[in-house]
Amino acid sequence: MEHYRARTMLLVIFIFPALLVECKVRLYNFRVVQTNTTKLCSTKSIVTINGKFPGPTIYAREDDNVNIRLTNKVQYNVTVHWHGVRQLRTGWADGPAYVTQCPIQPGQSYLYNFTLTGQRGTLLWHAHISWLRATIHGAIVILPKKGVHYPFPKPDKEKIIILSEWWKADVEAVINQSTITGLPPNISDAHTVNGQTGGSSRLHFSGFHFTC
Repeated sequence: MEHYRARTMLLVIFIFPALLVECKVRLYNFRVVQTNTTKLCSTKSIVTINGKFPGPTIYAREDDNVNIRLTNKVQYNVTVHWHGVRQLRTGWADGPAYVTQCPIQPGQSYLYNFTLTGQRGTLLWHAHISWLRATIHGAIVILPKKGVHYPFPKPDKEKIIILSEWWKADVEAVINQSTITGLPPNISDAHTVNGQTGGSSRLHFSGFHFTC
């Protein structure tokens, strides 16, 4: 009997560490800062994450725990929503201001902590207060667990494409004017592909797989 217990304990000791390495904790630091950006022959200061537009791409695997420390260095209140992420028992990390959390005030920080359960593919994160999402947004790439493949042939190349809009005016001024007048906001001055307005170009897609 004692020999059987010893074998059982050894089995648990050797198996349990193997289970622990199946998932990782992914750590990201997001700093909300003002960044001077030039587009359409004019320069303005926009609110960004880590000075990037679009913001950093988050990479993780299914079942990974994601920790994102967001520090607010601008004059506006900020929150970030992880669009499409299933917040299972982590509703406080979902991001809608005044719904699941109080806004992160200037000079303050907040830790978003959630686990990517039963999901794989490409999602989006964006600010979820006022119109800051116009410049605070980025992609979330959720890879399958190690040893698990996507249900389609492996592509020759992968490229993240983020479509957005660009206003020459301050987007906060645009939405504030709309609120005061009761009229729809002014339309954007351009559309962007991965943050670039660019010139005329033709995009050709052949054999691509899109995940929504």
